[in-house]
Amino acid sequence: MKILHIITSLDQGGAEAVLCRLLTAKNKGVEYSVISLKGDGFYGDMLRANGLVPYCFQFKRGFQLTSLFDFIRLVRLIARLSPDVVQTWLYHADLLGGVAARLARCRCIVWGIRTSSVGSSLNGCFTRLVAWLCARLSSVVPSAIATCSIEAVKSHKKMGYDPAKFHVIPNGFDLVAYKPDRTKRQQLRQEWGVSTDEVLIGCVARWDPYKDHPNLLLALKLVAGTGTRVRCVLVGSGLTERNSVLARLLSECGLIDSVILAGPRSDIPAVMNALDFHILPSVSEGFPNVVAEAMACGTRCVVTDVGDAAMIVGDTGWVVPAKESVLLAHAIGAALGDFGGENDAKLRLEARKRIVDNFSLERMTQAYVRLWASEILT
Repeated sequence: MKILHIITSLDQGGAEAVLCRLLTAKNKGVEYSVISLKGDGFYGDMLRANGLVPYCFQFKRGFQLTSLFDFIRLVRLIARLSPDVVQTWLYHADLLGGVAARLARCRCIVWGIRTSSVGSSLNGCFTRLVAWLCARLSSVVPSAIATCSIEAVKSHKKMGYDPAKFHVIPNGFDLVAYKPDRTKRQQLRQEWGVSTDEVLIGCVARWDPYKDHPNLLLALKLVAGTGTRVRCVLVGSGLTERNSVLARLLSECGLIDSVILAGPRSDIPAVMNALDFHILPSVSEGFPNVVAEAMACGTRCVVTDVGDAAMIVGDTGWVVPAKESVLLAHAIGAALGDFGGENDAKLRLEARKRIVDNFSLERMTQAYVRLWASEILT
């Protein structure tokens, strides 16, 4: 099978990471090619290192004459590649890539939806317009819609997406890379100046309204107010001292000396091993990769009840409503109080087992291959 993937960008993000894992997991009898609509970003070099050179465009936001020329080039490139299936990722690629693939006379087009909802307070007008257009075109452009999240299916059906086309394929993870590793734990904690006996919590997420870092910081302020020592590391794009809004929040919450701003990192397995607990404070998610990545490393999680987070965690961690800093603080306090006991050790083993049993990379890749094959045969 010749599978062409079209994604909005190859910048650092959840959907991009899943695509990269899928592409680098070799599948016999499957040939991949990739088009990025907005440059090669963070994952371009990684794909090249695995022998896959992405085709990169520079589409601008909104309609511009250069975008029209790029769209014509996109249609021609798809026609030249002549894929058996076009798999698109994220709303903008679903719309542009899906329509371009139809014009290139591709019969099998699978859209990829990665978020649970498109909230008006979290997305710009253009993104909401693109999602609305996708809903209107979902009955005629894609032959199937793949999503990683059960909650995403529910919310997108309400938006008007064709309900008959959804297929849920949970994200899969490289369980050789993501596993408990004491050496990586010690090395990274030493780099951050965290002693071996300190309890370290953390959050791996880019600075974005969806991720709701203010919710986490308010919760940490409340935990610190009880007299509990708080040590937290924030990892992701925009989480540096140059972020003036973040710096102000840290100052207002009295957390300047308690929070490490690590910025973006590529060694996420080491990060998850360095943490004792991972916190997901988000207001919206689809399938939050970081929760499964942490659990695969034996790190327990405190999550907000968004997307499929509660389903991933099961009974190995803590689940609280979104935007509820007080309840999030209580859960973090409970996690810190539970640390180091027999129950904690048992649930860390169960957390990894839950990911191994349900969210392996092999399981995900096989599900995609079955979906593509079924669409070709239909």
